[in-house]
Parts: sequence; structure tokens; C-alpha cells
Amino acid sequence: MPAPDRLSILNAILEDGAVPTFTAGDPETAFDMAAGCAAGGARAIEFTNRGDGAYGTFVELARRVRDELPGVVLGAGTIIDAPTAALFIAAGARFVVGQSFREEVARLCNRRRVVYIPGCGTATEIAAAEELGCEIVKLFPAAAYDGPAFVRNFLAPSPGSRVMPTNVLATEEATRAWVAAGAAALGVGGHLYPADLVASRDRSAIAERTARFLGWIRAARADLAG
Repeated sequence: MPAPDRLSILNAILEDGAVPTFTAGDPETAFDMAAGCAAGGARAIEFTNRGDGAYGTFVELARRVRDELPGVVLGAGTIIDAPTAALFIAAGARFVVGQSFREEVARLCNRRRVVYIPGCGTATEIAAAEELGCEIVKLFPAAAYDGPAFVRNFLAPSPGSRVMPTNVLATEEATRAWVAAGAAALGVGGHLYPADLVASRDRSAIAERTARFLGWIRAARADLAG
């Protein structure tokens, strides 16, 4: 099965409105997380590059996702430079997420036709990222801002931008507030998938939490559409 192209990946993220994010210390736990998220309806998931063995875990995870979860797009997060991005892309990352914006990563991803979602915290950073082809920018650190108010006020003069707050609270109230403010998608990690859940490798519980979160987004969008 051919790898998904850049536009289909962007559309999957924007249509779902969410990117479940997780990390794990071994490939088996990582795959259980991926499979649980997929069973809950997620099409784009992000493995966070964190810890000494993260790259090795990702290599095996990417292989299994490709072979066993063909409808899932796997991305790599916490990518801070172009060499690291190149390694993860070669291993199978279909999109790259960073906690900061790096021109070298944007140029590499453009050459490879890979989606790059950089972390940005100001209007200037967002504009710079968009100039280098970033269709979606990650609001980071979202906790440092008046959350939805920042997104709402930024989008007022820049309605074409697509902002994805990350590490959001996994509550219906918070989800509705972000969607109402105009967030294009939400990155959700530890608040939805606490460490004990990850360690349990309970795919059904992971799937239930994922489906519930995606349902909140759909409901919030439906309310806005009237």
C-alpha cells in the first residue's frame, strides 16, 4: 500500500481535529497505544521522541503500524533539528512535530514532502513558519497563554492560519473552548493517556478515551455549524 501523501495527511489531521500523542519505553507498549488510538477512531498519531531508547522504539513501531495499521498515519514529535528529522523520516515518520520552529527542519520536510508542524508562540513565529510552507502550527507552550483567547485574537486578523494547541486538558469543557476559539486541531497527550494507562497496555481503555475525545470535537464543531 503506498504511503499517504502530504495533502491527505493534512486533511486527516484537520478533519479529525485531533492528534493523540504518546511516548513509551518499548515497542510493544508503543504499538498497544497506537492500536488503541486507531481503534478509537484516530487517523493521525504522534510518538514523542523522549528518552534514550525512543528512536529504536519508533523504528519498530513504524514498521508495525505500516504492516498492521494501514489506515493510521504515524508522526514523530519533539524533533528539534534537521538530522533528527531525517532519521525519523527515514524510519517512517509521515509528519514531524517540534516544540520550536526551525527553518532547517522546514526546508528538509518540504524537500521530502513531509508535513512539518512546528511549535510557535508568537504571531511573528507563526508567520515565519507559514512562509516556509507549514500549513499547521503548534501553539507551544499553550499553558503559557490565555489559551483559547490567544487563538481567537490571533485568528481575527489571520483567519487563514491553522493553529493546533497541544497538551490540552482532556475535558469536554476545555475541548469546546478551544474549538469555539477556532483551533484547527488539538494535540492531546498525558492528560488523556496518563502514565498508568500507558503502562497497562489496555487497548480497549485507550480506544474508549480516544473515541470520547474525538466525539467532543465533533459535537463542538456541530454546535458551531448550527
